[in-house]
Amino acid sequence: MEPKLKKELQKILTALAIFFAMMVVDKTGLCPLIFAHRLPSLIAYLIPYLLCGYDVVRKALLGIRNRQPMDESLLMFVATIGAFATGENSEAVAVMAFYLVGEWFQKYALGKSRKNIASLMDIVPEEANVERADGSIETVDPDDVEIGDILVIKPGEKIPVDAEVLSGESMVNTAALTGESVPRSVHAGEAVISGCINGEGLLRVRATKAFEDSTVSKILELVENASEKKSKTENFITRFARVYTPIVVYSAIALAIIPSILTRDPATWIYRACTFLVVSCPCALVISVPLAFFGGIGAASSNGVLVKGSNYLELLSHLHTVVSDKTGTLTEGNFQVSEVLPAPGVEKAELLRMAALAEGMSTHPIAKSIRDAYAAEVPGAEINTALVTDTVNVSGQGLIATLPGRRIFVGNAKLMQAYDIDFTEATNAAATVSYVAVEEERRSADTSAAAAVGGNLTGSDGADGGSIGTGKEKGSIRYLGAILIRDQLKPEAKDAIAEMKREGVQSVVMLTGDRKAVGEAVGQELGLDCVYTELLPQEKVEKVEALLTELDRHGRQQDRAELAFVGDGINDAPVLARADVGIAMGSMGSDAAIEAADVVIMDDDLMRIPIVIRIARRTVAISTQNIVFALLVKILILILTAFGLTNMWIAVFGDVGVAVLCILNSMRLLTIKRTI
Repeated sequence: MEPKLKKELQKILTALAIFFAMMVVDKTGLCPLIFAHRLPSLIAYLIPYLLCGYDVVRKALLGIRNRQPMDESLLMFVATIGAFATGENSEAVAVMAFYLVGEWFQKYALGKSRKNIASLMDIVPEEANVERADGSIETVDPDDVEIGDILVIKPGEKIPVDAEVLSGESMVNTAALTGESVPRSVHAGEAVISGCINGEGLLRVRATKAFEDSTVSKILELVENASEKKSKTENFITRFARVYTPIVVYSAIALAIIPSILTRDPATWIYRACTFLVVSCPCALVISVPLAFFGGIGAASSNGVLVKGSNYLELLSHLHTVVSDKTGTLTEGNFQVSEVLPAPGVEKAELLRMAALAEGMSTHPIAKSIRDAYAAEVPGAEINTALVTDTVNVSGQGLIATLPGRRIFVGNAKLMQAYDIDFTEATNAAATVSYVAVEEERRSADTSAAAAVGGNLTGSDGADGGSIGTGKEKGSIRYLGAILIRDQLKPEAKDAIAEMKREGVQSVVMLTGDRKAVGEAVGQELGLDCVYTELLPQEKVEKVEALLTELDRHGRQQDRAELAFVGDGINDAPVLARADVGIAMGSMGSDAAIEAADVVIMDDDLMRIPIVIRIARRTVAISTQNIVFALLVKILILILTAFGLTNMWIAVFGDVGVAVLCILNSMRLLTIKRTI
């Protein structure tokens, strides 16, 4: 508990202890000199009243002086002064003390709900250890780290900026960012993000981003701005309180004056007016609804999801359609060879070797996947790219690599058809197929030449460099086989989509620039409702516009259906901005996508999406419960008060009791943890 809260609690408890002691003495008649006379009794009860309520009285008087009096402090001040005026001293103190109990519960709950978000502030590293050219280590401020600097991350230290591991292995704790309690293993070549805590190993990393552009800085910026974006429900409550407070004040004045004139019994009606003021205090609404949304944002952050404002949390609760990009969102974003189909008489290693040699200089992800597959098939083998004297890229078809004595063809079916190569077509619709063929410029029976080339490919003196063919004529092209490459689906993608539908999402749609066969195969495997393929970035925006129009046409206003887009790339930024809710992948996503998005999934785990939808729905449900409960109880007690059927103690329950119950209801959001 914060020291300030602890001090306030001690003050309230002290005031309550004095108050209850006075009530015992008063009711038992042990001290008639004080409590049997009005003035001494008033002075005695003012002690606990001012002890706990001084700040409320001061705030009310300052509001009157500054001509901004219409708030709950004024209501409590006027109500308690009225109670003192009518001789109900004990009730006046009770109203103030229990009102402050409710206020304390509000601050405690708010502090508790902030805990998950405020903990993010602790992820900011205080220093960075930079390795200089002479091998010395200099400790600098993270703001002074430049891209390319070599940093030394000692065990237990926070990673100051986003970086790439150069050497060392360790377990990195990402809990503060992702909510994932299990540390992640990292080693050379892997990326690490700022704010994570290094485990027991020593890491040398190269900075890939400046501090102001790193993940930790982006997170803090999002958290600081989140409270500025209020939900429609919060805005309604704020506007309601501004109108509601003056109405109840003037109603209480009317209740005190008009019946007093008619009945000539001012004491009774002033007491009823004070009771009316106490119960009409809107703090249960003003506190509990924003607290529910703040608790929802806190629950989301503890589950590895950053929501940039409570308005987006409210939109998430009404999601009807989720639209997603494919590459890097539903898939891993890294291509891998899924299957190798050699032609009859051709070895698998031979097929991969020819393709790897032709693709040796390419930076395309498919080329890399082929080289990786060859390295896995023949451990220790090296590819001598110096053998490739020329490479021709055939647009939309593939490439042709020229080597001494041969040409290698790697590409799609169109390339094979263009050169009249007799090939066997692969039928896997979900994979990208690279067909491989070789043209010998001399008879392949010349084994010495073949062995020489094989030796350069494998780095094993030709031991694995057998002949390519069986004596075909010079200039003939032989089909070697097909290599199937596919972007691997994220392991959680299918379950995440199923969970979204369980949480009320009616339709899950995929937009991709990939070819139709691949997109439809992925859609069928994941159980998507609709797939649109071969789209350019601007066409994705147009498709989202069409889906939004479709929602409007089918009565979006009636069922408050909303549309969310999930993406990670730079080309997704326009679509993220256009959707009702943009959801970006925060770990591997581009800065542009994260900036344009309204919700950021910190560890790229798709299972976080149904979790945050569930949190959003529960948040809206709890805020609605608070509104309905508070209004019903208050209206009932207000009516009974007007007819003299209640007293100040019932009013205290109508105000403080309802507020505390609503606050406790809101605090249930803090218990939401990952269960999916």
